[in-house]
Amino acid sequence: MKLAFILDPLGHLKTAKDSSLAIMHEALSRGHQVFVSLQHDLFLRHGQAKLVTKPWTFNGSMSVVGESQESLPTAFDALIMRKDPPFDNEYLYSTYLLEIAANQGAKVYNSPSAMRNWNEKLSVTRFIDLAPASLVTANNSLLREFLQEQQDIVVKPLDGMGGSSVFRLNTKDPNLGVILETITDFGRRTIMAQRYLPEILQGDKRIIMIDGEPLPYALARIPMAGETRGNLAAGGTGVAQDLSKRDLSIAHTVGPVLKQAGLFFVGLDVIGEYLTEINVTSPTGMVEIAQQTDCRPAAVFMNALERQT
Repeated sequence: MKLAFILDPLGHLKTAKDSSLAIMHEALSRGHQVFVSLQHDLFLRHGQAKLVTKPWTFNGSMSVVGESQESLPTAFDALIMRKDPPFDNEYLYSTYLLEIAANQGAKVYNSPSAMRNWNEKLSVTRFIDLAPASLVTANNSLLREFLQEQQDIVVKPLDGMGGSSVFRLNTKDPNLGVILETITDFGRRTIMAQRYLPEILQGDKRIIMIDGEPLPYALARIPMAGETRGNLAAGGTGVAQDLSKRDLSIAHTVGPVLKQAGLFFVGLDVIGEYLTEINVTSPTGMVEIAQQTDCRPAAVFMNALERQT
């Protein structure tokens, strides 16, 4: 197969833990051809989608890329979108271009329209029985009311990743006003508030879903001392764990809906008994699970992709 990966610049990827690189290595080991692109290498010319790619391989510990070439997206057996958020206007435009490519015959993972429609924070409201109490608003008064109801909450932007700009608030927080003003941009930016879940201390579990099915292990991201966030990017420690009965119940409830929507590779975030986020852009955790268990997530991904193509 010929596979094209749309990524952040290769120099920004962390070789020791990047899931995209793990998939690319697995693809190479199976004899597939791997090509890499940046977000803006996808473009339209006279209504026809085009993609500039470079062939990619690995030599020892070094990535090796060849010369740029312009192709139709349909020249590849799969286009795999792995650009990290934030989900800003440029990311939005990329989903439009990828959707045009898909309509012209390209196979794109994940579905561009689904990535656009399944906001990683808001999507949990599709499964309200699985999610903690929440509020989505830009209104500071409503946020204060919600805090009074719940007593302890987390507020976060709708377009972030890696725990950026996530705050825990309680009713006695002396910085409550300035935090709400800042995160909502004085009532001009919509955010999500959720009831704080103390089970975060046991880990914010990442459940990797591939073609609607969960891996048998979750990566519990345990906050470092004094932190509320378990995200690895915020200093959390990743510990692989067997899925609990509740984890499996959540995964088997959400999985068929994800598959129907065209969401092939997804990361569910679960704290305690609750689904808190559905990551559809560039979920991670593969490398840590592979290092700590007998599971090989990149191989599971490629097995599923080979069945699709």
